[in-house]
Amino acid sequence: MSKLIAIRSTVAIKGSLVLCALLSLAGCSGQDDLHQWVAQEKQKKGAPIPPLPVIRTFETFQYNDQDRRDPFSPSTAELQQGNANAGSRPDENRPKEPLEMFALDSLKMVGTVGAGNGLEVLVKDPGGVIHRVHRNEYMGQNYGRVTAISDDHIDLVELVSNGNGGWMERPASIALGDK
Repeated sequence: MSKLIAIRSTVAIKGSLVLCALLSLAGCSGQDDLHQWVAQEKQKKGAPIPPLPVIRTFETFQYNDQDRRDPFSPSTAELQQGNANAGSRPDENRPKEPLEMFALDSLKMVGTVGAGNGLEVLVKDPGGVIHRVHRNEYMGQNYGRVTAISDDHIDLVELVSNGNGGWMERPASIALGDK
């Protein structure tokens, strides 16, 4: 009995394979209309291609005149500003404080503790840790030194590079409830 079932299943499998082959061959016939459509599409003219734009040549200019400044070198005002701010450099020898590893805009003032000269500000870092900050402490990645603390904001002075090897001071602040 099991032999009879095995023979029938083998015959059924072979029959379904033959039927699939016949159906796929039947699908390949009758493609004349497809070949005709492709031939018609190839005979159609395409849209005209617009001409390439005319490439204009630019006049060159030599900066060898003594009265004109080379635009790729710093101006005298920039050089003077770099020399004037050469004294205000960040102190590389002092140890970094915990809030100096975060960008200033990622820090959030959440409150104050104390009163008068003993006023401390509470600052929350991006990790959710709250730090107590006093005057003359540093925070932010641009050597920001806390210059003033009030009930609703912190004033800082950051040192940023002026691009000429010098440093310039830039005021910044963080307000209570910012961000």
